[in-house]
Amino acid sequence: MAREVDARGLLCPEPVLLTKQALDNMNGGTVKVLVSNAASRENVSRLAENKGWRVEITNQGDDILLILIK
Repeated sequence: MAREVDARGLLCPEPVLLTKQALDNMNGGTVKVLVSNAASRENVSRLAENKGWRVEITNQGDDILLILIK
């Protein structure tokens, strides 16, 4: 089952902190993270990659969907 983090409209570090909380509670699987700006996209991607997660990024209208897979 995929976890979802809706961090749209939040400024860093909030999207990173919410994503970290989700990743810390999982050993593997899929986490979908929605963010609304490039800075959050980059910071969440960096966090996930440093923790060994693969990151796929797609645009969804004005928002950015990051799919984290491990």
